[in-house]
Amino acid sequence: MIAALLAQVGLPLLVRTVGSALGLIDNPLASAAAAALKEVDGAIADSRIPPEQVAEANRHVEKMAELDSADFQAALKEVNQTVRTDATSDDPYVRRMRPTFGYVMAVTWGAQMLALAFIILTDPAQAGTVVNAMASLGTIWSVGLGVLGIYVYKRSDDKRLANGGGGDAGEDGGGGLGGLMEKLLGSKAPAGGAGR
Repeated sequence: MIAALLAQVGLPLLVRTVGSALGLIDNPLASAAAAALKEVDGAIADSRIPPEQVAEANRHVEKMAELDSADFQAALKEVNQTVRTDATSDDPYVRRMRPTFGYVMAVTWGAQMLALAFIILTDPAQAGTVVNAMASLGTIWSVGLGVLGIYVYKRSDDKRLANGGGGDAGEDGGGGLGGLMEKLLGSKAPAGGAGR
């Protein structure tokens, strides 16, 4: 990622930007790094570091960016292959991983909310402490619910594609409220879908 940025903006601009950002940090190490980068920026500006060497550094960074991109594409291809393998697996648990994760999230969320309600009702003096403690779980819940959201969205896409649909879920009546209305009424939902 950094290599791609460096390849796009070039070494001098990156040195200047990182040096300036580090100069804002109140830390001796950051200040020393900012001073060193300011010196490098000056050396590039007055050609103490020859332009040929800067150009060679930029070419090196471009090559690193190409390698990083190839690695990323290979990893993405592997993840996609894994997901396809899971979706077509003969193992019922592998196929049910997404719903199982959803059930676990729902049960966990429900247990947490019931525990919070119980504390509020039985020991109101501790309610503030418990609510603050639960608030610190926000990051964990955001990750879990984010994964669940992707699972649900992708499952909708999987079903739509299996039925010969196209586009994102909900666009062609194959998903969302339009698809539900079509199934319930046995005819195509009105343009724009229900409730849009």
